[in-house]
Amino acid sequence: MHVADAMTPREDVVTVELPGTRDDVLEYLQERGFSSVPVVKQGEDREEYRGLISREELIEHPDEDQLAVLMRDVPTTTRDTSVEEVARLMVEEGFRRIPVVDGELEGIVTVTDVVRAIARGEVECDATADEVATRDVNTTWVETPLTVAEREIYYANVPYAVALDEEGGIAGILTEVDIIEVARVVEGEDGTGDSVAGQEDDWMWEGIQGVGNRYVPTRNVEIPVEPVSEFMSTEMVTVSKRKSAKEAAQSMITEDIEQIPLMGGDQLLGIVRDIDLLEAL
Repeated sequence: MHVADAMTPREDVVTVELPGTRDDVLEYLQERGFSSVPVVKQGEDREEYRGLISREELIEHPDEDQLAVLMRDVPTTTRDTSVEEVARLMVEEGFRRIPVVDGELEGIVTVTDVVRAIARGEVECDATADEVATRDVNTTWVETPLTVAEREIYYANVPYAVALDEEGGIAGILTEVDIIEVARVVEGEDGTGDSVAGQEDDWMWEGIQGVGNRYVPTRNVEIPVEPVSEFMSTEMVTVSKRKSAKEAAQSMITEDIEQIPLMGGDQLLGIVRDIDLLEAL
C-alpha cells in the first residue's frame, strides 16, 4: 500500500496561510482536535508548502504570534512511498503528520491514516495487543489541578495521562486534546519595574520583556486549575491481552482515540498507543 492510497488529499487538508497569527491555528486545533496544521504561502505561480505548527509550539511559545516564527521544518514524503516506510519515518522522527510534497503540498498522511490501514487489513500487522503495548504508563491523580497534569504530560513526553482514583484504580483518561480544548490565550499588561521582567507563575507561561519603569503587553496561555476529574474522559475503552493489534486499531478508529489501556481483569498492564501499532509494522 502506498501513501497515495492512505493520505488525505490537498483539497481536504486544513492549512493556515502566511502571513497569519497563532489564533488561526488555535481555532483549528481546538475545534477539530488536530495535533498540527500545515503552513502554506501563495507564490506567484502556485501554492508553496512552508512548514508545520503543532500544539507544542503554541503552548511553549505563548508570547510569539507570527506563524513564520512558530512553524518548524518536518520531514516530507511522496505519494509513491510505502505505508510501512512512512510509518518508520513517523516513529523515528517523532512526527504524527507527514506532509506529502512534490514541489507543492499534495496532501498529508497521519498516524491515524496508518492505523486505519491496519484496522482494515490493508497492511499486515500480526502482533497481539499485549506484544505491542507499552508497559510504562503515564498516570495522574483525579484531584490533580489541570495545570499540574499538563506539566506531567509534557515532561513524560506522551499525549495522555491515565487518571487514578484514591485507591489507585483507573477512573478515566486525560489527553492533550482535552487540555487544548480548554486552553485560552489571554492578553494583558505587566509593569516591568526598573529591570528586565522575568517572573514566572508556577502554572502559567508569560511572555514579558522590557526595560525601565513602564508597562508592556503580556500573553498568557491560561489553563484552568480545576481538578483532572472535570476534564478527563470517564467512558473508558480498554483492550485485553488476547486481542490482536488489528482489533486495537479498529477500536481506535471507531472511538476516535489515540491510546487504549491494556487490561488483565481489573489490573492495568500497559497501554497501546497508535504509535505502538506503527512500530509493529
